[in-house]
Amino acid sequence: MKIGVSKEILEGERRVGLIPESVKKLISKGFTIAVEKGAGESAHFTDDEYIEAGATLVDSAALAGCDIICRVRHPSTDSEIQNLKDGALLFAILDPIQNISSLDKLGAKKISAFAMEFIPRTTLAQSMDVLSSMATIAGYKAVLLAAYEFGKFFPMLMTAAGTIQPARVLILGAGVAGLQAIASARRLGAIVEVFDVRPAVKEQVESLGGKFVEMEIDASMQDEQGYAKEATPEFLAKQKELVRKHLAKSDICITTAQVFGKKAPVLVTEDMVKGMKGGSVIVDLAVETGGNVELSKPGETVRVNDVKIIGPVNLTSSMANSASRMYSKNLENLITYLWKDNQLNLKDDDEIVNRTRVLKDGELVSQIVKTSVGR
Repeated sequence: MKIGVSKEILEGERRVGLIPESVKKLISKGFTIAVEKGAGESAHFTDDEYIEAGATLVDSAALAGCDIICRVRHPSTDSEIQNLKDGALLFAILDPIQNISSLDKLGAKKISAFAMEFIPRTTLAQSMDVLSSMATIAGYKAVLLAAYEFGKFFPMLMTAAGTIQPARVLILGAGVAGLQAIASARRLGAIVEVFDVRPAVKEQVESLGGKFVEMEIDASMQDEQGYAKEATPEFLAKQKELVRKHLAKSDICITTAQVFGKKAPVLVTEDMVKGMKGGSVIVDLAVETGGNVELSKPGETVRVNDVKIIGPVNLTSSMANSASRMYSKNLENLITYLWKDNQLNLKDDDEIVNRTRVLKDGELVSQIVKTSVGR
């Protein structure tokens, strides 16, 4: 069975679907692999490294002969879709709800498409969990971005010129990105406070050196997958008052709160921003799904009353090498899991297959997507 690795052409995307190390391991399991020329260059993986791993270098048109296509992002142009072999398998971060028209075009070619972001959060699928891998990078990089834009030190310093007080960081959301942001901000010496609607994460927050901001919370605010649920209007009103109070004394705010498959909740309003200290910085990691900050804009830095609101887009791609290593390992683990007796085991009753497969032989089969787009 032949795997093809595409070069990403979406603007700003520097990651690659499979790195040479994963290529070598998959070849050892019986696959043949074709890599589009230059596919790994933006992530600092050379064509020579792929050749040494056992891959064949090809142009984009030659990928039409591949049974499986491994990508980071969904095919974004008609030519990319037309280059796919009819009936091929596609593994990528598809964002199918936002890209339903592309999904329909894939369906016309009888593609079986797997959305890597739909990997279930279970013990069995942990090594394949792309969302957690990318969130780890985003949480880390968000702190570095905030530190770069902040005009003061993060740690306390006692110098001959006097004592400098540590920065105060407020993190909204203690999922994977939030937890990594806590750890990174603490390493830089900041005082870190954390708010999350799930009381169960308090222990994790405190183990990383953060202070959990508590309020009376219903324990049912997370689902069986560990994702946060949408909150009631009454709960949101209480939450906003608590956030307002802690924002007013914070120097940095990093927002990470998202609801799987839905628009991100607005946690920081314009009047809250106006109540922050001059020179403060907000990084909205949820900006691509609607934003946690009322004034944030994707790919822009907005200034309000001397407060910077940063809306980074595809932040993980700014760490393309590390992000590619993690994504590639997740994808390698998924393909290895599915590969049994020299063929892919794609049974409908397999939890991982059932959850991640969006298209089956061109037919839309994902209940999540069907519900979201009204089909």
